[in-house]
Amino acid sequence: MAERARWDSAYHAPVLAAEIVRLLREAPATVRRAGTSLPLALDGTLGGGGHSLALLEAGFRVVGTDRDPQALAEASARLQAYLNDGRFRALLANYADVAELDAFSSERLDAVLLDLGISSHQIDDLSRGFSFREGVALDMRMGTDARTDAATFLNDADERELVRVFREYADEPRAPRLAREITRRRATRAFATSDDLVGAIRGALGPRTGPGDFARLFQAVRIEVNDELSRLAQALPALRDRLAPGGRMAIIAYHSGEDRLVKHAFREWSTGCICPPRQPICTCGHVALGETVTRRAVEAGDAEREHNPRARSAKLRVWQRAEVPAEVAS
Repeated sequence: MAERARWDSAYHAPVLAAEIVRLLREAPATVRRAGTSLPLALDGTLGGGGHSLALLEAGFRVVGTDRDPQALAEASARLQAYLNDGRFRALLANYADVAELDAFSSERLDAVLLDLGISSHQIDDLSRGFSFREGVALDMRMGTDARTDAATFLNDADERELVRVFREYADEPRAPRLAREITRRRATRAFATSDDLVGAIRGALGPRTGPGDFARLFQAVRIEVNDELSRLAQALPALRDRLAPGGRMAIIAYHSGEDRLVKHAFREWSTGCICPPRQPICTCGHVALGETVTRRAVEAGDAEREHNPRARSAKLRVWQRAEVPAEVAS
């Protein structure tokens, strides 16, 4: 636990950092680099820089990206020594766009890390509008690239769209009731603060609703505001294609929709021939692009969960690109 605490900061405590370092250091691409140049890792969700610090201490070069300018400034200040010696770079960017950046045009990545969701600081900073504490403005934008804020979404989305968001992102069986309550209330007064959404939730789902319900439903709005799942789906194949042969991708998910996307992508990339089982000769030509390293999601242990409550819902999955490119594999 002392090792984990070394990577914590007031901004954020990184989840499963020791496990990530171990799994990424074992990658064939990383091992192959030994004695030549330091392996290159992308930390696509830089946050407070805790995961990047762990990777830097483990002998990686790191390019860190974040869509949040505050996070970028915090991590850059913390990792200034590594910035100075050229082992760390920080870029303001959404991880879904990093494959298009000039910084990644000339070198393959030996490791990719995404720690999805939001940081502790983003939740605690009431001005960011992620909290359901009383009187907090409905904002929830992770960065300047967000297409709207939470208040605008709740005031402008039609009832069908509201149902979709609460059903798909919060698994809310009474999503139609909540959507109707929101549209009824906003007809007389626009949604502006957390109190408005909490009031609608209680009005639709009953007075016994509590923090667990608020967290789940606020999270659904946050996912929509930041376009999180569609951007993740877009990013996965792009980041996969930036990996060097034998490179690994590690993703920590906290939401069932995120984890499902990652799990299904890793499974698809790891599947070879998809011809019917009784067909004697393969005609599909489908070749596995790599293999899933973690057969089951890695979860935090009791000590880490006690130290960092955010770790309770974390699920880490790791995939490794084939060492022989698929197009020439036999």
